[in-house]
Amino acid sequence: MTANSIQAMKVAQALMQLGHEIKMFAPKETDAVNHESLLTHYGLRLTPDLELLPSISGLKRLDFIVHAQRAAKKFGAELIYTWLPQSAALGAWMGSPVVLEMHADNSGKLGVWWMRQFWKQKTPKVMTVTTSALRKALERSTNFKFKDDALLLAPNGVELEKYAGLPNPTEARRQLNLKEGLTVGFTGHIYPGRGADLLFELAKQMPAVNFLWVGGTPELVDFWRGKLTEAGMTNVMMTGFVKHESIPSYQAAADVLLMPYSRSIEASSGQDIAEVINPMKMFEYMAAGRGIVSADLDSIREVLNDGNAVFCEAGNWESVIGNWKAAIESLLADESRRLSLGKQARFDVEQLTWVKREEQVMAVLQKSL
Repeated sequence: MTANSIQAMKVAQALMQLGHEIKMFAPKETDAVNHESLLTHYGLRLTPDLELLPSISGLKRLDFIVHAQRAAKKFGAELIYTWLPQSAALGAWMGSPVVLEMHADNSGKLGVWWMRQFWKQKTPKVMTVTTSALRKALERSTNFKFKDDALLLAPNGVELEKYAGLPNPTEARRQLNLKEGLTVGFTGHIYPGRGADLLFELAKQMPAVNFLWVGGTPELVDFWRGKLTEAGMTNVMMTGFVKHESIPSYQAAADVLLMPYSRSIEASSGQDIAEVINPMKMFEYMAAGRGIVSADLDSIREVLNDGNAVFCEAGNWESVIGNWKAAIESLLADESRRLSLGKQARFDVEQLTWVKREEQVMAVLQKSL
């Protein structure tokens, strides 16, 4: 389960909540899924009708895109909503209104070519970018100036209802049978650049503090558990994969939540996304109302600020660990500051729900029809 697939499912659910009929197409290489598995796996309350279509990896998704366009036409689709520039261009060529979501820069000359083809079409269109930094990166890579009236800055979002009535950290830990005591939490994947080394060293240098590490592939979880055992560290709880619907409870169990990014961040695709990152966990952390300590990246500061988070230098753990350790210890020692930061973050994220996001997307598209 990648961040991309979670984001796509949250968008589909939000569109359904707004009354739209959704038919979703995914490559057949995706694991077989059914209605119930979608509900639990992605923490959804509404699930789109999902159809798996043929896809040969060597064809760069082109066969899948053709199959999807045909299936969409058969469905009677009035709008193509896609995350693939190839699909956006083909949909526009066929005369359909198109929404293209972009979360990273184009990869390679072919991606640039497809995006330019998409923008050349006269059909109604909207392209969303999750950060203003991403717009700049895309305009740089395509050597193309996007039209303001067809581009929307649309950060990721959160389902606030999942964060309503969360218990305080002590009660949340009791409910999850976690160790009592001040707890520093992290949720999400642990691809390179996402702070695994820094988390490990922080826990090693702060033995009196509990660390809660939620998520990660089985291979990486096994690797880090082995390192913890080898170092004789007993203050780290690694849960491995947790269903998305359970994430709020684990975030609530932390007194402080970390986003320990480095200056280079590898996405599941292998692309470096540090310049443009807009992590979904950031919005979840804000909704959880906990103190947040984040790497100081420009794209992160498009959402967080000094009034709702604490910032530390991004970089290799050896050079930044002192800064991070001091910031975390200071926040753990100051409950009133943690509560103040958490309250402000919770207030700030109330305008950043998935439904409000999709309302904006549809409003911009409507103007172009």
